[in-house]
Amino acid sequence: MNDMSMNEKIRYLRKLNGLTLEEVGSAVGVGKSTVRKWESGDIENMRRDKIASLAAALHTTPAYLMGWEEDESTATSSPNAVKIPVLGRVAAGLPITAVENILDYEEIPHSLAATGEFVALQIKGQSMEPRIYEGDIVIVRVQPTAETGDLAVVIVNGDEATVKKIKILPEGILLQPFNPAYQPFFYSKTDIENKPVRIFGKVVELRAKF
Repeated sequence: MNDMSMNEKIRYLRKLNGLTLEEVGSAVGVGKSTVRKWESGDIENMRRDKIASLAAALHTTPAYLMGWEEDESTATSSPNAVKIPVLGRVAAGLPITAVENILDYEEIPHSLAATGEFVALQIKGQSMEPRIYEGDIVIVRVQPTAETGDLAVVIVNGDEATVKKIKILPEGILLQPFNPAYQPFFYSKTDIENKPVRIFGKVVELRAKF
């Protein structure tokens, strides 16, 4: 990430935050064609007020975008971090709709952000206690596969998400809760195809909220 040019950072952070060219342009007060030129490197010189607005829209700092030395007294986030949105809630019990409104933002290191696409999701329910509690935040690398023993976010019926420890079996997939009061979910290969059931991502970090 630190080796990226300014235009590469703009494009990367826009996509990381799930923003369109139009949305960034609207936040900064320019047209989408201008944002496209910033991302392509066709426009290299930016007014300072636009730099500040762009950094705010991308949830980073002007210093990071421009490669300036960070002024710790005015920084809004760590120069070594990228903000990712908390997109909604993940059920740790019965599956519920995964993505609602943006609830908050979490920071992850640039070194981690450079390895893939990440989202932060909030836990609801008690099925993953005592390891994960309701209200905790999980950092998820978005990926379509996971291995036995991984904690994964699994989408059921197209728009319902649950976080569970998974076990890949020849006949299907088992979603295992940590709380013994809850029963595991088993989905056969037919279920996986017809419901459908798919892996949304792998949990790479837990952030407990007290």
